[in-house]
Amino acid sequence: MNILDEILIKKQQEITELKRSYHRRSDQKKSSVSLYQSFQQSDRMSIIAEFKRASPSKGLINVDANPESHTKMYEQFGANAVSVLTDRPFFKGTMGDLQRIRQGINIPVLNKDFILDEIQIDRALDYGADVILLIAAAMKPARLEQLYRYATGLGLEVLLEIHTQEEATIANDLNANIVGINNRDLKTFDVDLATTERLAEQIQDPATLLISESGIKTTADVERVQQAGVRGILVGETMMQSSNLKQTFDELRIPINEVSLHDR
Repeated sequence: MNILDEILIKKQQEITELKRSYHRRSDQKKSSVSLYQSFQQSDRMSIIAEFKRASPSKGLINVDANPESHTKMYEQFGANAVSVLTDRPFFKGTMGDLQRIRQGINIPVLNKDFILDEIQIDRALDYGADVILLIAAAMKPARLEQLYRYATGLGLEVLLEIHTQEEATIANDLNANIVGINNRDLKTFDVDLATTERLAEQIQDPATLLISESGIKTTADVERVQQAGVRGILVGETMMQSSNLKQTFDELRIPINEVSLHDR
């Protein structure tokens, strides 16, 4: 059994409990900013800066970080959105993190979790998320489409994550307007930026916003994925471990090269 399978089994147990005990709420503020529109209009590489305390591949990363103060610095230094990992068993995150972060910043907030059921989407909305993550590798295409339509019907934006050519085809069939290419193989957790280069050219609609996820640490990494047509990057570990967040943002927020984007 690979890591993704272990996570999904645990997540199904969580969903069963959630259906038994969760009560809807609707008192959270939302961002007035569309992630899609703001990223497409930016003249610099847009950054989804991630708040995560741990991961299955790296273990503990920064368990003592304060959600509010850390993500306020993200916003201050140029983040275009914040991703909040809310999985507890494998990433040490909570929905409370999402709620606290939402209250403290004005840019879009992504609920990053292994979403397999509508009730998780309801909860993300209730806690203030503007965007949710759907992972193509986590479910069959028909189920993915159901959850995608459900989320967008509620007014949420969806970051649809892919890792293979088959999943790129699924994204095309869904007409997904925000596609995240994960450079980390969720079954082995190996990272390769060539995944972005290989899959970006498989996305047919030039209006699709491409986000490169995982393994981006340097200006050279950003330049490499931008050449593939990417307008946004999702950066977690690098941000959580940075000793100088302003410098890290300055190094990664390179000017957008429209020529490379038009070559897609």
